[in-house]
Amino acid sequence: MNHTRSKHHRILAIAPSTRGLGFAVLEGKANLIDWGVKSANGDKNAQSIKSVEGMIAFYQPEVLVMEDHSAKGSRRSPRIRELGQQIISATSSRNIQTKLFSREQVRKAFFSDGQGTKHSLAKWLAERFPKELASRLPRKRRPWDSEAHSMDIFEAVALALVFRLKKERQKR
Repeated sequence: MNHTRSKHHRILAIAPSTRGLGFAVLEGKANLIDWGVKSANGDKNAQSIKSVEGMIAFYQPEVLVMEDHSAKGSRRSPRIRELGQQIISATSSRNIQTKLFSREQVRKAFFSDGQGTKHSLAKWLAERFPKELASRLPRKRRPWDSEAHSMDIFEAVALALVFRLKKERQKR
């Protein structure tokens, strides 16, 4: 895999969570070139920042995309909100554009009524990227289940695609 800068934007999407973070790297029209989860224990924010800095160095993205944790209705914990700010600070000194989208913006980009669930979005993404994501699709969560760690990947992919869609619409 060639990780040098190309003529197409390389997007690194990060989805912080209670157990670490999910990530996705998109390039070109919407080629998913890498994805996964990075677990964190102990000082989760410090470990997560270290992971993000390593991904930035490796993938050399032009854009970093994340959820807007300060958006109205965001129910993210104070630790995740702080981690989001730390990630933004880490990218600002590296000439990397940072773009934030609220959960509502993500839902509206994929569901005309804005009412889709995380699982229905993950299912759609697994169908859009079957070789890459189908095997990572978690079963539908029951109310008493914890969310599957792999769901962070789907959140990151969705964020990257929302950025790509918005960019395409601006060109028209």
